[in-house]
Amino acid sequence: MTRKKALVLINKTAGMGRAGNDTFDIVKKLAENGYEPLVYPIIPGTELSSEILLSQYDGKIDMVLCSGGDGTLNHVMSAIMDMDQKPVLAYVPAGSTNDFAKGLGIPAQRSKAIDIAVLGKEYTYDVGRIGERYFNYVAAFGAFSKVSYATDQELKNVLGYAAYVISAIAELPQNIGYSTHMKVEAEGISEEGDYLFGAMSNSASVGGMNLFGDSDIHQDDGKMELMLIRSPKNLAEFNAILTALATREEGNPYITFKQVRWANFYSEDEVEWTLDGEFGGAYKESRIEVVNKAITIRVK
Repeated sequence: MTRKKALVLINKTAGMGRAGNDTFDIVKKLAENGYEPLVYPIIPGTELSSEILLSQYDGKIDMVLCSGGDGTLNHVMSAIMDMDQKPVLAYVPAGSTNDFAKGLGIPAQRSKAIDIAVLGKEYTYDVGRIGERYFNYVAAFGAFSKVSYATDQELKNVLGYAAYVISAIAELPQNIGYSTHMKVEAEGISEEGDYLFGAMSNSASVGGMNLFGDSDIHQDDGKMELMLIRSPKNLAEFNAILTALATREEGNPYITFKQVRWANFYSEDEVEWTLDGEFGGAYKESRIEVVNKAITIRVK
């Protein structure tokens, strides 16, 4: 029997520190279904980083199974994008929010996620690119965009999603006052103003919250959801923005929402971006493009 090769990458520090608990279950499921598992811990900044490991196995594996959080998956996906022969991606979510997994219907219950990772159907989805960086589900700037990557990992391990909420509350005063002046160009859009928050997203859930309501969101349609929220000048405007987000009000003067294939952002000062919950760099000018059907992943 000729077995397929599966590279298994485990980030033990993700989420509540659970990612390594079911390594044997993953290996057993793979072996029972015709795979030869090759298991490595992910240790960023070393020869055991996902980027270096995947470059070494380019053309030598059929699947890479990632067990970790959204940030871990971002590194693995980005490394796959640089490979000449892209393997199928499988994901066992072990983070605190797992936004991307939710969007694809990959369950948080790890035994079910393992079954899908090994036996699920293949689905090819879009990724985003900003400069030389890639993202699975969101690139964001502005208020609260730092919360995910700035929240202490130990706090996340103890409290899970509640850690994000606590961090957001702690940052609330300065976030409400956040404003960055920016010009934005996209398909059918050209506007300039002061913004509280902006994002290009490929998931209905961002930071554990459903920002886009019941919008018709697909991960493989060559488009992402552009959202821009203008900075409120007073408490009444801030409340109007919150109400619009809560009720999914259309035509609100403070919020721009449109599905686009690309968007350009211009500002006089460098603006920090968050990619899939991790720091994504700071830019005065940036272009975000959708790379249509770039990665194949196992889903339910």
